[in-house]
Amino acid sequence: QVHLVESGGRLVQAGGSLRLSCAASERTVRTYNMGWFRQVPGKEREFVAAISWTGSTTYYADSVKGRFTVSRDNAKNVVYLQMNSLMSEDTAVYYCAASTVLDRTSSMQTGTYNYWGQGTQVTVSS
Repeated sequence: QVHLVESGGRLVQAGGSLRLSCAASERTVRTYNMGWFRQVPGKEREFVAAISWTGSTTYYADSVKGRFTVSRDNAKNVVYLQMNSLMSEDTAVYYCAASTVLDRTSSMQTGTYNYWGQGTQVTVSS
């Protein structure tokens, strides 16, 4: 069992930046591919970004490409989501998730992921 805990979400003004963290309880997470998703009330959970277990491959949703960067520090069992140029449309609860599968299509599907965190709220004020 892998436990994931997100942190770093808060209220921020449009145009600002935030860095979210996803800490894992187990060292084995370093062998998992990791994804970030977000969800607003009444909508489905939406893919944001994914990173391979080595960190060498990343995927992004078109809506965040060029603004968000996913990275990981396997020595610390932490995955990051650096979010720049935030917009009100980025307001959501952000979740990290772990998967043993990584390809462009699978990384965008919630069903691909085996473990999920509890989420952290990001609110962007305009």
